[in-house]
Amino acid sequence: MLNNQKGILVVEDDASIRNLITTTLQANAYHYEAAVDGKGALLLATAKKIDMMLLDLGLPDMDGVEVIRQIRSFSMMPIIVISARNDDQDKIEALDAGADDYLTKPFSVEELLARVRSTLRRAEYLENQNNLENTVFENGNLKIDYTSATVYVEGVEIHLMPIEYHLLCLLSKNVGKVLTHQYILDKVWTNALESDLSSLRVYMASLRKKIEKGNHTNERYIQTHIGIGYRMLRLRKEDENK
Repeated sequence: MLNNQKGILVVEDDASIRNLITTTLQANAYHYEAAVDGKGALLLATAKKIDMMLLDLGLPDMDGVEVIRQIRSFSMMPIIVISARNDDQDKIEALDAGADDYLTKPFSVEELLARVRSTLRRAEYLENQNNLENTVFENGNLKIDYTSATVYVEGVEIHLMPIEYHLLCLLSKNVGKVLTHQYILDKVWTNALESDLSSLRVYMASLRKKIEKGNHTNERYIQTHIGIGYRMLRLRKEDENK
């Protein structure tokens, strides 16, 4: 990635508008990916490290609002809608689905950049606040004390290998999000190679066995997304109280 290390996914089927947006981002040192339809956007969102999405609603294969809903099922990345639809109901529907901002076409590149900066700042601030406040993570009967680097299941300390602990922390700090194999390897392994994928599977199986062993409520914390990666499930309140 370039200077600011932010990856932005541009989803726009109109070539001229797509080129305008991507050229503007490139000129301002943002790394970008581009998709021309909803399916391509969803594929890139799971396969790449994306920090923000700029989304047109009028896509050739599905409505942009449906893309927002599907993205929100696994990611809280900021989404700015860029659309020719200027009806209030369209804006309300997109925002209710999970969009963070709405920019109407035609637009100035200065306003686009200002909205990108402000949205990224807000997301970064919230992430930093969470990192400062959440020194203890709890999900069902699983507890992680980041300060002391200890893990408990049903109040009993679980001893993990360093890589297992780092894997668990990465998943917990992205609870509800699907993390791709490559993203996990880049974060946990040094100089990750494709051959490390088999090691990742071994460590993940070992981690899952340790945190689920002796778990009387049969809670499952980690979900495998075949061919994509892993996700830590956010347990519902009724699951926690069983």
